[in-house]
Amino acid sequence: MTTTLDTTFTEPAPSALLLLGQGRDMASERGVECAGELPAPSDPDLVERARAARQALGDRAFVLGHHYQRDEVIDFADVTGDSFKLAREAAARPEAEYIVFCGVHFMAESADILTSDEQQVILPDMAAGCSMADMAEINQVEEAWDVLTDAGVADRTVPVTYMNSTAAIKAFTGRHGGTVCTSSNAEVALRWAFEKSGGVDGTGKVLFMPDQHLGRNTAVEKLGMSLDDCVVFDPRKPDGGLTREQLDAARMILWRGHCSVHGRFSVRNVEQVREAVPGVTVMVHPECTNEVVGAADLVGSTEFIIKALDAAEPGSSWAIGTELNLVRRLANAHPDKSIHYLDSTVCFCSTMNRIDLPHLVWALESLVAGRVVNQIVVDADDAHWARVALDQMLALPGL
Repeated sequence: MTTTLDTTFTEPAPSALLLLGQGRDMASERGVECAGELPAPSDPDLVERARAARQALGDRAFVLGHHYQRDEVIDFADVTGDSFKLAREAAARPEAEYIVFCGVHFMAESADILTSDEQQVILPDMAAGCSMADMAEINQVEEAWDVLTDAGVADRTVPVTYMNSTAAIKAFTGRHGGTVCTSSNAEVALRWAFEKSGGVDGTGKVLFMPDQHLGRNTAVEKLGMSLDDCVVFDPRKPDGGLTREQLDAARMILWRGHCSVHGRFSVRNVEQVREAVPGVTVMVHPECTNEVVGAADLVGSTEFIIKALDAAEPGSSWAIGTELNLVRRLANAHPDKSIHYLDSTVCFCSTMNRIDLPHLVWALESLVAGRVVNQIVVDADDAHWARVALDQMLALPGL
């Protein structure tokens, strides 16, 4: 059973999961908020309409479902996975005319970049964005590069952008000789970037975008750097809020961005679950803060978390720090294990959950009727350079 911890900020809820929007955790990332409870499951008539439309389209359509999607959407996905896995799955289906991506905007962009010109990528709700990706706009990144150039460090800095970024940011990375990374291969990508810029122990630098926590955690926990090697570039401040001396001394220049879900988890949450559940194993995503990562037992991507629970011993207890839809799905898949949600105030990814069954039905029925809605098309030049950065990631060992 999935549970959450009792806190002084919430009243006990009648169900295993606390209602959304109840209480606040002042120790969580500033600016991270819950948008409210998800709507009730869709009308059963919509389920039948989705089945009929899916059957009518057959192999012409390929439906992708990200791990963080709600169950009623995942039920109609041909493949589930993280963002990069899904984009690669789309590219491996050249016979599919339509790629229906149940995820967020940057994921659909990656699918458009990796698929053929004959395929059309559809995002059921154009409002399904990503708060992290939106924290790095292309004009801000270009201005940041000008700051690095003026400081005399751009020529020994390699940009690395997380998969959770816009096509324009990926294109910028490709133009400047960098690479894309995922949460699974961030260590490999950073080692490659440092070797290119002067070695892990040399004078080279990495500009890591847009999630500061993944960059910091990888540098410190995997590459053996110190927190002092990392500085945060804030695009809202003149020169990023950094002096030339700070930029010259830094090894990791981290963009000031974060995940609105993973930023919620706190050390306090970890301490509470250890008190409430003796012998619990705390496992968190590397988008969490460095303090939370340091307090956890295991750290890894969504695929890592899924595999760890698949291999876990029956009767074992786990507290998981990642998006709630995935945690609930894992709890249902492993009734022989005690799986807890780490956050004391339950919170879904509000942007990911904009993809609901009504939007999916509308998109599928439109395709059946011969209308292509909400097609995602990346600018040709951006697509080229973003593909350069993605291909560099594909060339890294172990992927």
